[in-house]
Amino acid sequence: MTVTDPSHALPDLSAHTEASTGPNEPSVAHHRAIRSFVVRAGRMGTGQMRALEELGPRYVLPWSDQPVNPQAIWGRAAPLVLEIGFGMGGATAEIARNRPEVDFLGVEVHTPGVGALLKLIDEQGLENLRVVQHDAVEVLDRMIAPASLAGIHIFFPDPWHKKKHNKRRLIQSGFVARLVTRLAPGGYLHCATDWQPYAEQMLEVLTAEPTLANTVDGYAPRPDYRPLTKFENRGLKLGHGVWDLVFQRRADLSRAS
Repeated sequence: MTVTDPSHALPDLSAHTEASTGPNEPSVAHHRAIRSFVVRAGRMGTGQMRALEELGPRYVLPWSDQPVNPQAIWGRAAPLVLEIGFGMGGATAEIARNRPEVDFLGVEVHTPGVGALLKLIDEQGLENLRVVQHDAVEVLDRMIAPASLAGIHIFFPDPWHKKKHNKRRLIQSGFVARLVTRLAPGGYLHCATDWQPYAEQMLEVLTAEPTLANTVDGYAPRPDYRPLTKFENRGLKLGHGVWDLVFQRRADLSRAS
């Protein structure tokens, strides 16, 4: 999955195509799985290639069909936040740098973006950040234990502008119900988009999920931890909108994983 922010490919969870078909649940092994991204070509710089070779073994977690053990990875007990689709990783690195008390796991399929984020991890000494290069839906289903996340970030997913492609959008009821199972009670889901029709769909879908509660009435002010991107700044100066949605898993409800 990839959330594509034209500026630096922010959380790109839906910017992937329909790749990665593996079964997500044993009961639907023969059904087409939700696709979280669009496969896109990208140039690899020498720095990104070097980062993949030298830093990948340390900071990229291999795909596994077993839940990760955060305490074994980071050597501490800390809140864990999952980011789906980080693009080139600029915002991801900044968030991790400004919240050292939280551990972050970023999921991205595009190799140039993974290489770019690894460079930032090394340059900024971000020991609280790790990466998985795999389809986010399968990572969510297999590598994330139920009720283990303090938060989930999905920033600027591919809006699939054409009406006939709207069904490919990441934020839909079935996927949101899955996300909620990985949130701990009180954990939050933060989505952001610069496409108003998608923002309206997100608000409708998230509001309809019974185990989630909106933290505000409607769209949320941009939380301080989410940095503005260059693309976003340019858009705001031109009068373009950006919509943040921050919902919280209700503590008084539970859903089977």
